[in-house]
Amino acid sequence: MRRTVLVTGGASGIGLAIVEAVLAAGWRAVAADIEPRNLASARQAFGERNDLRLAELDVADEDAVVRLVADCARDFGPLAGVVSSAGIGRNIPALETSAAVFRQVLDVNLVGSFLVAREAAKAMRDHGGGAIVNLASVSGVTGNEGRAAYGASKGGVVVLTKILAVEFAPLGVRVNAIAPGPIETPMVAAMLSDADRAVWLERLPQHRYGKPSDIASAALFLLDGEKSGYLTGQTICVDGGFSAAGMMSRRG
Repeated sequence: MRRTVLVTGGASGIGLAIVEAVLAAGWRAVAADIEPRNLASARQAFGERNDLRLAELDVADEDAVVRLVADCARDFGPLAGVVSSAGIGRNIPALETSAAVFRQVLDVNLVGSFLVAREAAKAMRDHGGGAIVNLASVSGVTGNEGRAAYGASKGGVVVLTKILAVEFAPLGVRVNAIAPGPIETPMVAAMLSDADRAVWLERLPQHRYGKPSDIASAALFLLDGEKSGYLTGQTICVDGGFSAAGMMSRRG
């Protein structure tokens, strides 16, 4: 039986690229997304195929997460992998960040990742284990301006990944995270002005924004137990060298 991978946020941006990579690798995919328009676009792009399911999901809705993971296992075969790519971003100075915004970002990015991982691990433990990949961010490992809510949520994902890796290891479930740098996605486009982009580019040793496919390649590696079977509890920064950079000379 082919492996089934659930990808949240799977109908746009990084999540969509991961779904494409999963299908290209010969695995089944369930692409879950909160936005009906994204799901409609993905349905039109992929067409009818028996190795893909599209589902509407709010990852912050516990009951909905429980139902979807159960449906995946019942209707599409046992889950072997999960990628939590669903997330929202905010670029707001801390002094201007309301408690409501802070809670909303945490609820989607951190609580949502926890709920999906918890239910996935329950499903995987009865079918030989599997792999969970959480999408963190370089804003969760560095102190980027304007990221009080977003950075805190993604920093939480980094630590959550370590804890779940320890707790889920006896179940045969590996848990890792990817911390993307600036990637060309609709969310990043909405968060950053042209001036913001220029500042980011100045700090990137590779001096370019990444592509969703850059993250998809890393996710596929972490999902594949034959290639990363002894890797768990880790966060891999896929960021063009951003998190490694200190003082750099200005580019002409």
